[in-house]
Amino acid sequence: MQVSLILPAYNEALIIEETINQTVKALKEITSSFEIIIAEDGSNDGTDQIASKLAKEHSYISHLHSEFRQGKGGALTRALKSAEGDILCFIDVDLATDLVHLKELIYSILEEGYDFSVGSRMIHGSDAKRSLKRGVASKGFKFLVRTVLGSKICDHQCGFKAFKRDPLFNLLDEVKDKRWFWDAELLVLAQYHGYKVKEFPVAWRQGNATKVDLKKDIFYMVSQIFRLRRDLNTRLRMNGVKPYEVFFKSKKV
Repeated sequence: MQVSLILPAYNEALIIEETINQTVKALKEITSSFEIIIAEDGSNDGTDQIASKLAKEHSYISHLHSEFRQGKGGALTRALKSAEGDILCFIDVDLATDLVHLKELIYSILEEGYDFSVGSRMIHGSDAKRSLKRGVASKGFKFLVRTVLGSKICDHQCGFKAFKRDPLFNLLDEVKDKRWFWDAELLVLAQYHGYKVKEFPVAWRQGNATKVDLKKDIFYMVSQIFRLRRDLNTRLRMNGVKPYEVFFKSKKV
């Protein structure tokens, strides 16, 4: 069974090559059949040149370049649709989540039968170090997504996720967001459709991968939460279902 691992990258020239080296080493301890896709999103610091060089040197590496910023969700969707693996995953390029957890991420789907697998910085057993400002913002986002959208997941934004191919492709075109809300929307839709999601604790250290501007993007994220709420309510009413809050209360992740 082949694994496709995607590295979303924007202006990561200083770290991309070392990240690839460490990721290849970790993957080789898990499977002999894998590919790495560098989803390079309009970089202007030379990341594209390094990624192209690596792709030419190694048959298991491919480079997807965009001339303009697609946004995290847009770049990931494009890369996922190009992937050939049976299990598809992505991790933050700064390796904020310890790669020791990569085996559990993949084996949760390969051996345990889950459809989606997500690393979490917010459940018992996790070891996460971040700034106070980002910690407060993350807890606020978690509260809103769980309260407004009824999600059972605690950490929707950790850049450490894996998907079984068919369930993922059943949902990809439903996800409207192309930026930072992409992860949360995908996981909420996964629960809405009854897919099995495993959330497990990870060791995580704040790095430089995030390009989120808290002041600029917080309103956007909140607006997307309520946009998705309207979308789900509309869909359920069209199907003659009670308000989705009741629906989610009956679902198990």
